[in-house]
Amino acid sequence: MSETKHLDLIAQRVGISLGRVRSTINLLDEGATIPFIARYRKEATGELDEVQIAEIQREHKKLQDLDKRKESVLGSIEEQGKLTDELRQRIAKCFDLTELEDIYLPYKRKKKTRASMARERGLEPLATRIFEQLDHDDPEILAGNYLNDEVPSPSDALQGARDIIAEWVNENEDARNLMRRIYSRSALLTARLVKGKEQEGDKYKDYFNFSEPLSKSPSHRVLAVLRGEEEGFLRVLVLPEDEEDTIFQLGKRFLKGYGACTDQVKTAIQDCYERLLSPSIETESRNAAKERADKEAIAVFAENLRQLLLAAPLGQKRVLGIDPGFRTGCKVVVLDDNGNLQENLAIYPHPPQNDEAGASKTILHLVDKYGIDGIAVGNGTAGRETMDLCRRISFAHPVQIYSVNEAGASIYSASEVAREEFPAHDVTVRGAVSIGRRLMDPLAELVKIDPKSIGVGQYQHDVNQPQLKESLDQVVESCVNRVGVNLNTASKHLLTYISGLGPSIAQNIVEYRAQNGAFKTRNELKKVARLGDKAFEQCAGFLRIREAKNPLDNTAVHPESYPIVEQMAKDLACDVQDLISQAPLRKKIDLKRYVNDKVGLPTLQDILKELEKPGLDPRGTAKAFEFASIFSIEELRPGMVLPGIVDNITNFGAFVDIGLKEKGLVHVSQMANRFIKSPMEVVSLRQEVMVRIVEVDLARKRIQLSMKDV
Repeated sequence: MSETKHLDLIAQRVGISLGRVRSTINLLDEGATIPFIARYRKEATGELDEVQIAEIQREHKKLQDLDKRKESVLGSIEEQGKLTDELRQRIAKCFDLTELEDIYLPYKRKKKTRASMARERGLEPLATRIFEQLDHDDPEILAGNYLNDEVPSPSDALQGARDIIAEWVNENEDARNLMRRIYSRSALLTARLVKGKEQEGDKYKDYFNFSEPLSKSPSHRVLAVLRGEEEGFLRVLVLPEDEEDTIFQLGKRFLKGYGACTDQVKTAIQDCYERLLSPSIETESRNAAKERADKEAIAVFAENLRQLLLAAPLGQKRVLGIDPGFRTGCKVVVLDDNGNLQENLAIYPHPPQNDEAGASKTILHLVDKYGIDGIAVGNGTAGRETMDLCRRISFAHPVQIYSVNEAGASIYSASEVAREEFPAHDVTVRGAVSIGRRLMDPLAELVKIDPKSIGVGQYQHDVNQPQLKESLDQVVESCVNRVGVNLNTASKHLLTYISGLGPSIAQNIVEYRAQNGAFKTRNELKKVARLGDKAFEQCAGFLRIREAKNPLDNTAVHPESYPIVEQMAKDLACDVQDLISQAPLRKKIDLKRYVNDKVGLPTLQDILKELEKPGLDPRGTAKAFEFASIFSIEELRPGMVLPGIVDNITNFGAFVDIGLKEKGLVHVSQMANRFIKSPMEVVSLRQEVMVRIVEVDLARKRIQLSMKDV
């Protein structure tokens, strides 16, 4: 298929004009990243956003993969000497993988089957004659002509003929498409308990006797049922609601008369349905349902991750990080305003030691000694008790106390990244450092952890792992580049996600910085090993240099646009710093004067916005939050109204942290006094909400919440 045809198809599938698709693919093929294209090539793409560019990229790859499969199919058929011009044309015009596989099915090299063994015994002519269904033919008499040592009786011959007919029906495109239509319209997703697994599989008891239309089954139920099957607790089937009618509809495609041969064909069709066609289409339907569920779950996970990564930072402040605990005590670390570890120790304010006085004295001493601005307390075991301890201390200056989601901190603390950063400290110190740094800059710290370990999303271990990784990596890349990073303080792990860099060049930047000191200009990046012109083009706009000689180096203005800004300043008889600091000067700029064949109004408008707020962090600033004075699930009563923070969002609702070990669930039906399709229409991750207790299940440690009329 020609590249032009690819472009036409992509444009149709994504609903974007051919010209914009062509420009986008050209940029991608030249090595441009999605964040770079979305931010700095708006004129070329017609201002496509990252989601649209990623969709074009996915469709382009799909068609490239399809072309590779076509080449393989054509080669296989040609080797068999069965490739006709008509078949070649049909494959060339095929743009759907399922259709391509249907075309190829009759030519696909198969393992030994009942039909192939029947052919080896010379029974294909008999099958052909019976399939004609001539009323005057007697199958028994016809079969008598094919008896030999391998086919000792007419019944053996007829069985072999039916096996061949069953395979023909299975490989018939019309039959397969009919089955697909029936399955898509009426297939039921059914689950039954595996006998003897009642107690072990108790968490799946909602699915012990479960059935619903597959087309209406939401992603979380599909994934839950399939997980139950994978773990051996459920037996799962996907079958048409009325199998008898399905076989009848299939028969209408092939049955021609009422004679004995037709009866043989009818028997073959029944066998085909049960043994070949139904299992094949059931597998297709299950896979399609799983793909849809994966897509939805990955989208939810990706959006949760995006919101978590873009959570408001405290910024460059001095922080006390506390990883709370009871028996093992609380690990306390002191971090300077760049996140460097200054001191670490342990305190034991909770049972069994109960040294609250000593712990308070230690915290007060550290806060005074280092001029601490904020205290970050992990929200795990003993988190609430430690927060309350800190709040009871009378500090000499204002100190805000923050609850920090510590999900994944233990994964980080045992990782190679953590060992590299803190080779002389144990996992407890590293975990406390991670908690403190998450408060200072969630994005910079969370990029060090596998996103699957961060604790947001649903069924992340059950979905397609390569697709999940690709999606989450894109989210991390998007967030890092949207915020931008400080070139002189960013870690190797953060730099890795900057457009055009990657692990190797990121490491080279860190080494250059260590050997030569802080970068003074963006242009100095060109001295970094392996950072050539293309990489510089891709990365420069996303890297910031605080207090740089050229103020534009601390903005999202790309170096390629510096001459435009300098011309603006020259035209107004001022310098660039004046443009940044003086709003009246910026108001005098007539953007149309600076439009040319490469730079249009979208880029110029972005430049002006950046001059108004140079280097502005789009995430805002972290705020402290205080839970109600409730410390155990046993204290909860229906009707109570409590403050909480949205901790996780799924397709079926949102989990809210109300300050207890157990998170409460606000089901999607309890979110608003109106119909909503997705919880994300109402809430976002880390959002502060008021919730009402609806039900408390102490045995299962479950809390049902509502946001309606609160």
